[in-house]
Amino acid sequence: MVNLNKMHFYIKNMVCNRCKTAVQNEFEKIGVFPVSIELGEVQTSEEISSDKLIALENSLKHIGFEIIDDKKSRLIEQIKTEIIRLVHHSTAIENTNLSTILASKLNYEYNYLSNLFSEVEGTTIEKYFISQRIEKVKELLVYDELSLSEISNQLGYSSVAYLSSQFKKVTGLTPTFYKSLKETKRRNIDKL
Repeated sequence: MVNLNKMHFYIKNMVCNRCKTAVQNEFEKIGVFPVSIELGEVQTSEEISSDKLIALENSLKHIGFEIIDDKKSRLIEQIKTEIIRLVHHSTAIENTNLSTILASKLNYEYNYLSNLFSEVEGTTIEKYFISQRIEKVKELLVYDELSLSEISNQLGYSSVAYLSSQFKKVTGLTPTFYKSLKETKRRNIDKL
């Protein structure tokens, strides 16, 4: 259970702004008003009683979130949060090496982070990063606002060919074919 003296909570599965709003609502339902909410983290200015904490844990679990108490789990969640922030909430992915970014943001050597992540998650940080990038590519393809070249640049791929190759390896489809699937699934209401 979380130490009651802590006013800083780590929350598992917070990956978007709607998640932040949902978590804030759950805190407010028990009468606690966060002073700061970031992806994966909530800070309060007051202590939470054990009764309120149990109610909060239950209500968060009910909507798919979880308070993380152990250090390793928090670190894994911070790695995921940094990757999600980098891929989904940045205008462009830096050309800096992912290992350098994570090591500097989390203040641990990358080898430690990589080994811990692989041990706990059963996959590598790199594969997790690739899966997040491919999900972002899918999203951008569906929006149909950017060319494949612009998507490649935005997500830090060295070339469109490399993006296409990685996309096909992960999804089994080319980006062009994936985009055409979207177009065949949606029909205008007047054509129904």
